[in-house]
Amino acid sequence: MITTTTLGESVQAFVPHPLPPDTPPLQPDAYGAANRAAELALARLNGVAGLVPSEDWLLYGAVRKEALLTSQIEGTQATLDDLFDNEAGLEVSNADDVEEVTNYLRAFRFVHDNLRSESGLPVSLRLICDAHRLLLDGVRGAGKQPGELRRSQNWIGGTRPGNAVFVPPPPERVAALLTDLERFIHAENSDLPPLVKVALVHAQFETIHPFLDGNGRMGRLLISTLMEHWQLMQAPLLYISGYLKQHQVEYYRRLSGTRTEGDWESWIAFFLDGVAVAAAQAEHTIVDLATLIANDRRRLLESPKAGAIAYRLFESLPMMPRFTVEQVKQRLTTTYPTANAAVKALSDLGIVTEMTGQRKNRSFGYQAYIALLSR
Repeated sequence: MITTTTLGESVQAFVPHPLPPDTPPLQPDAYGAANRAAELALARLNGVAGLVPSEDWLLYGAVRKEALLTSQIEGTQATLDDLFDNEAGLEVSNADDVEEVTNYLRAFRFVHDNLRSESGLPVSLRLICDAHRLLLDGVRGAGKQPGELRRSQNWIGGTRPGNAVFVPPPPERVAALLTDLERFIHAENSDLPPLVKVALVHAQFETIHPFLDGNGRMGRLLISTLMEHWQLMQAPLLYISGYLKQHQVEYYRRLSGTRTEGDWESWIAFFLDGVAVAAAQAEHTIVDLATLIANDRRRLLESPKAGAIAYRLFESLPMMPRFTVEQVKQRLTTTYPTANAAVKALSDLGIVTEMTGQRKNRSFGYQAYIALLSR
């Protein structure tokens, strides 16, 4: 702790030691079993994902689910239906919330595109700041220095720094702390398991709280970033924010324990349990989605009324679960009557459902697919 002055009052700000914790050092016996269980769950998830014909539609759903859940932790009320409606060009009632989720998707894609490109940025302060700029672009927090490290003191909980639950490091310490964090990420001599390092980095980032807004979402984006960086996942199919949202009070309590009690082991064990649960849930969802799509595909192939355009439309559904006939026409580069006939073929089979009940301006949904994703 160090004493700093902000808004005219002296407060105790917390400045974390560089990673890994060494006073006292970590006790691997406290989380070793949980780490093995989490690694096994990730291996199973990677294996199941490899059996699916298209990784693209898996990613489409998983990334949107993570975007939605991580935003809901911060109070956003948007749903998957809202997000799919917005992508279909349909009107949504909570457009501001949907835009925040969409911004997270942009930041997510930016980070993972960089990691996969030979000329892209590595995991670094610059990458994080560039992603943060996309996250806050044009939404709540847009006036809070998007893409820039904070230049003023922030705090968590309470109405002012003096009665805050937690006061992060002073702004002049932030850059050096993040440099230490970046050095830990790229250190080659660490004998810590990769998942344990992910847990450490997330907690350290949240403790530093380097931005005026968006720290929680950026810290959770860092989890999926490091999963890919350390080759724990072949693709970002894990939506751990669902577990963190379900156990939100415990999530914050365990993070706080690393600062107030130096209890890193309890946080690591909690995080590893979350990875194992989230991986198992993602595995089950993939199996159920693949089963649904296979069964619906078989029904479509057995239908004498379905033509080639209907087959092509069906294969597009996992990445276009809400749509209009006009969108089908454009996506499949066909005529409106042909697109309409394809939609009717799927509708007659009960694969897609008309959502408006109107004769004009109709929209359709692959509702069984959306329901599985929304579980």
